[in-house]
Amino acid sequence: MWRDLTVASETSNVSSPQLDDHATGGALELMKYGLGKSKRENVVSKGAPKLDPKVVSANDLKVTLRDCVDDRNWLQYKLNGELKNDVPGGHFRVDATVWRTNGVWKVSDLYMHEVGSC
Repeated sequence: MWRDLTVASETSNVSSPQLDDHATGGALELMKYGLGKSKRENVVSKGAPKLDPKVVSANDLKVTLRDCVDDRNWLQYKLNGELKNDVPGGHFRVDATVWRTNGVWKVSDLYMHEVGSC
């Protein structure tokens, strides 16, 4: 899911066909909302977040994950190549629920806490 979002954010492509490969429901809507906001602000993202997810709970159909995402190397840029702002990025907590449906695992719930939350 993160790789799909990272690729789509390079052009702020809310219609990227990859987005629903690994996300559905609220998680997919959250990603599309963020990409749409970036598109309206005429910004794109460069780089990639650093991830280190941990399993909170798991069974045959559902996995709950928690991560402390580092987005200091995944920043937003104006279309002219300048940084959007002087905010350096940071660490933020992410909680996700992943469901297996018809043999495919997809993130359905995604909550990104504020920067500094981990």
